Amino acid sequence: MKRKAGKHSNGLVKIKKERLTIYIVLRILVIIVMIAQIYNQNWNNVFSCVLALILFMVPSIIEKRLDIDLPNALEIIILLFIFAAEIFGEVREYYVMFERWDDMLHTLNGFLCAAIGFAMIDILNRSEKIHMKLDPIFVAVVAFCFSMTIGVLWEFFECAMDMFFGKDMQKDTWMTAFNSVAINPDGANVPVHVDVESVIVNGQTWQGYLDLGLYDTMNDLFVNFIGAVVFSIFGLFYIKNRGTGLAAKFIPILNPKPEEER
Repeated sequence: MKRKAGKHSNGLVKIKKERLTIYIVLRILVIIVMIAQIYNQNWNNVFSCVLALILFMVPSIIEKRLDIDLPNALEIIILLFIFAAEIFGEVREYYVMFERWDDMLHTLNGFLCAAIGFAMIDILNRSEKIHMKLDPIFVAVVAFCFSMTIGVLWEFFECAMDMFFGKDMQKDTWMTAFNSVAINPDGANVPVHVDVESVIVNGQTWQGYLDLGLYDTMNDLFVNFIGAVVFSIFGLFYIKNRGTGLAAKFIPILNPKPEEER
């Protein structure tokens, strides 16, 4: 028994070292980028770097405050997600350079949020203090709903930033046609199809018209939906085969109490 405990302890030390190494490397990279942005006096990018450094600390704070253990794979992906969003996305402008960069991050966000929502319900479901046991399908549905709620709140945030602070977080889409009842000559509730050949903005001619964020928002929610569905399915199998499968690498668990360890 002591031999097994020793192996388990060595395994945890190895996992923490891997996590710590990635954490340190990413922080160093962010600090280097931040110094370069300070030199160039690009204060918006400096803010993104500072925000990334703060967000890097969130997983550790959550572990300590809630007394839970974040799986190694989950925490590493969270750190990489933050780096990809703030440094690659904002500072290096990958959101503009690569058309599907935002889609990838929103899909991953849906997956991660579903994992967090799933863990919260599963922890309560397994608690001895809670006498009600929830069906696995219900737990999976709650995880899905939690992920989608976070996705919607984020879109609210993007809309608010665009409306009140003059940002463009909801990226716009060029369209060449639309259907609308607003221009029906009879005033009937029947959409009229319109092909847009060109529009003139500030004296410059553009092909099509600029949709202000609607398609971007719906696309973000759709890819978030995909990520949430994928993890919810994984989580369903995780409950049925308790503690095994791919989902186990992403679901936080409560740290065992001293009585349980003994």
